[in-house]
Amino acid sequence: MVIPGLKILIAAIAGLAAMVGTWEPVQAEPLTVGAPPSLRPAFNDILTLFEREYGVAVNVVYTPSKTLLHQIEKGAPIDVFLSAGVEEVEYLYKKGLTLNGRPRIYAQTSLVLVMSSNSPALFVSFHDALSNQSTRIALGDPQTSSLGDVTARVLTKFYPTYKSRPHILYGAHSEDIMNLIRMGKADVGLVFRVDSISNGHIRISDENPIGAYVPIPFGQAVVWTCRDSLRSAAEQFSDFLMTPRIQKLLVLHGFDSIPLPVGLMPIEKKERMS
Repeated sequence: MVIPGLKILIAAIAGLAAMVGTWEPVQAEPLTVGAPPSLRPAFNDILTLFEREYGVAVNVVYTPSKTLLHQIEKGAPIDVFLSAGVEEVEYLYKKGLTLNGRPRIYAQTSLVLVMSSNSPALFVSFHDALSNQSTRIALGDPQTSSLGDVTARVLTKFYPTYKSRPHILYGAHSEDIMNLIRMGKADVGLVFRVDSISNGHIRISDENPIGAYVPIPFGQAVVWTCRDSLRSAAEQFSDFLMTPRIQKLLVLHGFDSIPLPVGLMPIEKKERMS
């Protein structure tokens, strides 16, 4: 015989179990970050840290920077724009389309010449590649990516006749250029150094294709399309990328270290002092 009070308790527990079985947690609206493909490996570590520490989910749209720039101008729902360059963010700033001021330099890399890891040649300089009319050279497309824009500006300055040369191929970004080499459609290509490090199909042939180290800074900003409800999270993410520990992570993933301007105090130190 079941005690009446026990029946009530069992019924209450059963009802609670049914409610728990059908209840789903409310997922907060994710922060949307527009970023270049170059950041994909580093973000595997960085996003995990940010989401755990700030409780904000992050959705990343990996797209060449010039394409992202045009999408943001047209109102695409991007909260934070990370460019593989600085000109795109500077352009938005000058048009009044950034919410936290001028571009912040969050990473840095350089241009390198790469070739297939299976190539019998030990070394091919960019000068040699340009001089040999039969060499197929893959470059970034200046219409779609910061890589292409930077490459076009540098080559126009140092090799002004390069466009008249035969066998020039174009890719949207570093991954496309390295795929052209992997598939045997190109012999060499100019890419961001950070993109070449973890690719097993290619190797660096010329570390200084222009003849000297030319740093390429990557800029970021919270942009005008950021949703009001995520403005605070967007600014936190922007600050997070600038902290010394995240800067160290970026270096571990192949980016060059960024010199700290004189008088600029790291964000983490500022937070400890406040």
